Amino acid sequence: MSEAPVSNAADPTVKRDAILVVDDERPILDMFGSALETQFDVVTATSAREAEFALRKKAFKVVVADHLMPGGNGMSFLVRCREEYPHMQRVLVTGYMKPEMLLRSVNEAALYRYLLKPVQMTDLLRIVQDAVRAHDVAVKTA
Repeated sequence: MSEAPVSNAADPTVKRDAILVVDDERPILDMFGSALETQFDVVTATSAREAEFALRKKAFKVVVADHLMPGGNGMSFLVRCREEYPHMQRVLVTGYMKPEMLLRSVNEAALYRYLLKPVQMTDLLRIVQDAVRAHDVAVKTA
């Protein structure tokens, strides 16, 4: 008989990797947070400005940001993140990836991945898990 995997969520002594999720739509933010909080220390922000404050207070391994938000778009925010926090992995969530946006995501933001809406929670969780590993490798080889 195999045992069920033990979740770190209930054990406050286990340090979990910090993930920042940015979206102006509270229901989406809550859904993403719920999907990720079983494995990660999740901080949410409803704007790029709020996210920038969070980045000054805590080190994150991955940031997941929506593209279209009032007061600034997610792509520009992720470009700034790349400049200030080069090892932090960046994931963009968008409704449509235009060719010019794809080019900018590679050249300027160096995205780890992008997710098209509607996002499947299993895809989000898998990509964030992979992004955390990519962060750890980048830090180790730096």
